Amino acid sequence: MQYRFAPMEGLTDAVCRAAHRRFWPGAGSADRYYAPFVSPTKDHIVDPRRLRDILPENERNCGVPLVPQVLCKNAGDFLWMAGELAAMGYREVNLNLGCPSGTVVAKGKGAGFLRTPVLLDHFFEQVFAAAPPIAISVKTRLGIADPEEFGPLLEIFDRYPIAELIIHPRVQKDLYKNEPRMEVFGRALANTRLPVCYNGSLNTAGQIAAFARAYPAVQAVMLGRGLIANPGLVRQARTGVPTDRPTLRAYMDALYEEYAAAFGSRKNAVRRMNGFWNYSLCLFDGHEALEKRLRRADEPWEYEAVVGQIFAQLPLRQDASGVK
Repeated sequence: MQYRFAPMEGLTDAVCRAAHRRFWPGAGSADRYYAPFVSPTKDHIVDPRRLRDILPENERNCGVPLVPQVLCKNAGDFLWMAGELAAMGYREVNLNLGCPSGTVVAKGKGAGFLRTPVLLDHFFEQVFAAAPPIAISVKTRLGIADPEEFGPLLEIFDRYPIAELIIHPRVQKDLYKNEPRMEVFGRALANTRLPVCYNGSLNTAGQIAAFARAYPAVQAVMLGRGLIANPGLVRQARTGVPTDRPTLRAYMDALYEEYAAAFGSRKNAVRRMNGFWNYSLCLFDGHEALEKRLRRADEPWEYEAVVGQIFAQLPLRQDASGVK
């Protein structure tokens, strides 16, 4: 099984990707990491902060096989961005058709693009007629409101040389609630010629093993919230070795220090780290007693004190089955 580290806005940036590779090398690393999306403007401008995150030196410096993700609905904008990425040396670009955010969907981007299959088909027709020398993969949901929307969408995907189809089997209206629609995923798997990667609610090594038994034809899974919650999940899935307290502590401390340096402020680093702890707290039994204090921690000394208590007092669980 191959493992992909999903793009998560505000979390899986260059600092996180490099630290994860450093503290969980070899069998503990993902086979591929995805950067949070860039969204080119009609004037072919990219947010400088987003651009810095995907500079090739980030990939070279930490040895991370990185795939930039693009969010747009205009073929010309996508082709320009893909060409820029190819010139940087990237071998793959991923089209985001999965973001369920209301503001993104309202613009017809992300999962919102699935609402207009005719326009999506025309987009792919234009893109693949003039694509630069770079593989194009797609991350998608099943549709907007009804999972049966995916049948016609899959017919569109199958008409084009998509390098990999990453399927998150929820509709946009599900957001990250409700269970993944596995029956629809199974039908899609049986009716596509494309290489398929699965994404959605695989948060423990046991869940990954059960998925592999149920869908042996799927050779890759993308892990998001589960891998943020338990950064040792890939190693545990491959080797059975659970996450240990010293490595987890060193990883979280390194993230904190590196964000403080990157932001020039420990207070800003605390805000970023609370995003990671929002998921990782579920690795600790009895975390409810400290959860409110951690969320309210605004000053660095408060954050550092609560984190110290978490690691000193709370038993570490074997998995992140309670991830939100």
